[in-house]
Amino acid sequence: MAVSTERLPAAVVRLGLRENLGQFTLLVVVNAFVGAMVGMERSILPAIAEQEFELAARTAILSFIVVFGIAKALTNYGAGRLAERVGRKRVLVLGWLVATPVPFLLMWAPSWNWVLVANLLLGVSQGLTWSTTVIMKIDLVGPERRGLAMGLNEFAGYVAVAASALATGWVAGAYALRPQPFYLGVVFAALGLALSWLLVRDTAHHVSHESTLIGELPPGSVPTSREVFWRTSVMDRNLSSVSQAGLVNNLNDGMAWGLFPLVFGGAGMSLRQVGLLAAIYPATWGLGQLATGALSDRRGRKELIVWGMWTQAIGIATTAMSATFVGFATGAVLLGIGTAMVYPTLLASVGDVAHPSWRASAVGVYRLWRDLGYAIGALLAGITADAFGLGAALWVIAALTFASGLVSAMRMSETLPGSARA
Repeated sequence: MAVSTERLPAAVVRLGLRENLGQFTLLVVVNAFVGAMVGMERSILPAIAEQEFELAARTAILSFIVVFGIAKALTNYGAGRLAERVGRKRVLVLGWLVATPVPFLLMWAPSWNWVLVANLLLGVSQGLTWSTTVIMKIDLVGPERRGLAMGLNEFAGYVAVAASALATGWVAGAYALRPQPFYLGVVFAALGLALSWLLVRDTAHHVSHESTLIGELPPGSVPTSREVFWRTSVMDRNLSSVSQAGLVNNLNDGMAWGLFPLVFGGAGMSLRQVGLLAAIYPATWGLGQLATGALSDRRGRKELIVWGMWTQAIGIATTAMSATFVGFATGAVLLGIGTAMVYPTLLASVGDVAHPSWRASAVGVYRLWRDLGYAIGALLAGITADAFGLGAALWVIAALTFASGLVSAMRMSETLPGSARA
């Protein structure tokens, strides 16, 4: 698994989705298993917290999302830089190795602390695997179809999240909350590791080739890790706008992951209905990205980001005002549509702005901020729900989401080069 540093002839290395269809498709499949690993918790872990470990406080129940979010966010940051140093494939395989114990821990955890350990490992694994599949797809396709590539990547991941959530909810309803639903996780981890180890190829040569095409940076001008961090977080108006929108987007997702099952259950929904509702949002999100990623290559990034955040806010508000299955499903669909508009477009924007020589690091910084949203969202939603109720927590998150769209509208400019538009 040593990373080759030999530069291949230009005729051998070609950029583009069609030119690299085999490896691209393989990475899409791998990312589906990445998404399925996190989806297996989506519909049932809050119920496990309440019914098996007798946790009453919303903040305590949502603690598993806080641990997951912080672990994933910090790993995202390191994964980008690590991928530039040791190669993408090594990081991908390492991520799957870290994921292997997770379903077993969730099956047999004797206390809630063991569940938190499982989510720590899951967060590290997700940071390594999902970050790497994103970076490798950007490497393969080049600048022309970056939005489509990210749409396909996120489509695979989040449709798998939805399918896994639906499957585990069904298994839990038919059998028990544990251990049967987590048998699926053992299969996901084994297949993801096998495909990554045996079939995935590193994309270092594609990075070198693209750098040659657009021009290598002069010696000494490649930014340091600290410079990339500050540029992506604060200094660059576009990258920092993308980072804050990503954070709020996943703040929503952390809230939806932890509170939606409690909201649905509190309204009298059965465990299978909760599983179906928990699947509608990521399914809409995943399927919608097939269109929105490609649309951002034609229409540009900013419009989809701004209106996507506002659509998410409407979806959360709809859920807050609902008490029926149809109302909850409507809110979930709107939230999924808004997220689909935003998710691949934010990643594509980072690819637009960052040079290939430091693009992996910029993606890592963006994903650091984005996935800290899980932890911030879970904490904010839990504290608000404990103090003022579940409905108040939903309204606070909706207001923050609308404000994030306003920030992007005022601060961000279009990142898609005019020459790249279809």
